[in-house]
Amino acid sequence: MRIIGIHDGHNASACLLTDGQVEYAIQEERISRTKNHSTFPSLAVEQILEYCQLSPDDIDYFVFSSRHMPKNKGREELKKEYKESSSAKTHLRRMIKNTLAFPLYAYKRRKERSSKAVDMGFSEDQIVFVDHHTSHAAAAYFGCSWWRDEPVLVLTNDAGGDGLCATVSIGNEGTLKRICEVPVSESIGYIYSMITFLLGMVPEEHEYKIMGMAPYSSKDKHRNLRRRFEELVEFAETDQGMRWKRSNGCPPTQYSYRFFRSFIQLERFDWICGALQEFCENFLIQWVRNCIQATGIHKIALSGGVFMNVKANKRIMELPEVESLYIFPSCGDETSSFGAAFLVYAHERTKKGLPIDLEPLGPLYFGPESDDREIEAVLKEYPFKYKYVQKIEKEIARLLARGEIVARFNGRMEFGARTLGNRSILADPSRREVIRTINEMIKKRDFWMPFAPSMLPERESEYLINPKNIESPYMIMSFDTMDNTGQLFAASHPYDGTVRPQVVYDSWNPDYYSLLKQFEKLTGWGAILNTSFNLHGYPIVCTPKDALQVFSDSGLRFLGIGNFLVKK
Repeated sequence: MRIIGIHDGHNASACLLTDGQVEYAIQEERISRTKNHSTFPSLAVEQILEYCQLSPDDIDYFVFSSRHMPKNKGREELKKEYKESSSAKTHLRRMIKNTLAFPLYAYKRRKERSSKAVDMGFSEDQIVFVDHHTSHAAAAYFGCSWWRDEPVLVLTNDAGGDGLCATVSIGNEGTLKRICEVPVSESIGYIYSMITFLLGMVPEEHEYKIMGMAPYSSKDKHRNLRRRFEELVEFAETDQGMRWKRSNGCPPTQYSYRFFRSFIQLERFDWICGALQEFCENFLIQWVRNCIQATGIHKIALSGGVFMNVKANKRIMELPEVESLYIFPSCGDETSSFGAAFLVYAHERTKKGLPIDLEPLGPLYFGPESDDREIEAVLKEYPFKYKYVQKIEKEIARLLARGEIVARFNGRMEFGARTLGNRSILADPSRREVIRTINEMIKKRDFWMPFAPSMLPERESEYLINPKNIESPYMIMSFDTMDNTGQLFAASHPYDGTVRPQVVYDSWNPDYYSLLKQFEKLTGWGAILNTSFNLHGYPIVCTPKDALQVFSDSGLRFLGIGNFLVKK
């Protein structure tokens, strides 16, 4: 059975599931080169069909991961929508949503979306629409390794989708039963995004910058502002606190520009970041506690854009009530395409009386790859010196140990927001000077933002404080560290010392693992600094041409691409 799942909104994506295995997945932005591209992912679907040598007739189901999707917006349109969220024009649109006109509009919009699939050669009979938060929940549930064994508490939380911002479900014996839901008007995600916008950044893209700045704020200084945030929501007395509602005059949070502009006026920017992040963390851990108490289930699976907040995930992981924790990697809307495909596959297997043979998610290298012949053809178009290296990983490790910064392009491209070694910029994490070099000459990103490490599993216990042995191969969790020698200094948060690690398994990525082992032999360090191979504001590189263009436009001096070493 072959199923294509898509997300056709912000950060669009497509995923091919073949007989229960993810065979190919890619975000539209990687091909179009438009960051977080909001569109129907036609380029991604075309690439799936071409790479896997399939036609639309070979696909059993074509699944949309939301029942309703507003019209696609570019970055400037999105910023305009946030700014006008309290305007009379927006208020009128809100009123229309409560009339019979909205169901008619939603029906027309669905036909527009399905027609784009039909235009690509898919038939109406193949097309299925799945609820947005059900897609998130299915990704989290079927992605974890223990979904077959016992009940799992599945929580979703994001800005909003299909009228909701959060759900509570119980996964058991291959089925998901939703027991609670929260309307989009109460969205915590929209509060975080609105503050991001009011601080002069791009909403639904730069929230991580707030999280990165937050540790610099003094808790004593931002305490009063945090309390004011906390007064804006309260957990409902019904449903044992699994729901919440707005309070103290907070408007529906997606329409709150004027309210929050006044709310944070004349507050220091670092206090705003610290107060908002602490409020978000405290809110989420209380919500998780309430859900555990209500259900009695201590194994938790999470998905939805709010759980891209790795510091909040750390607080959830540390709760004594949490026995095991799984967070679907890159769990924003880009991975709802996975969940939609998983859900339809599980439903069809159950309907036919067959066991659900979905494999838990493993390595995320689901994108395209390029062989040396293709790479060399592109290299010849550029004026750089290059040579073929039989043991390229050993050569890269030698350069890193010498203090050089090296970009790496090898193997299949990773899916999602986090680079996982195959489209990465690498450096020695013990060298403080690489932070400034990467920021000023290559990434051109905000000075306060931390980098992250890739590390060997056999050295993990030396670096991470992880008493529950929570697996962390996806950079979706953060941890306190035991790094007393400064081995991870450049790959950790410079203020609080936390890290967002990728633990690299030999069976998942043998070439990258080999590079880490070679670096360990030369330095004694069991980790390297790993940041995404792109310029700030652009998607991670996808093709050899993308890689060489970034190499050309940045201060990078070395690039390992396939088995070629390129030098300026």
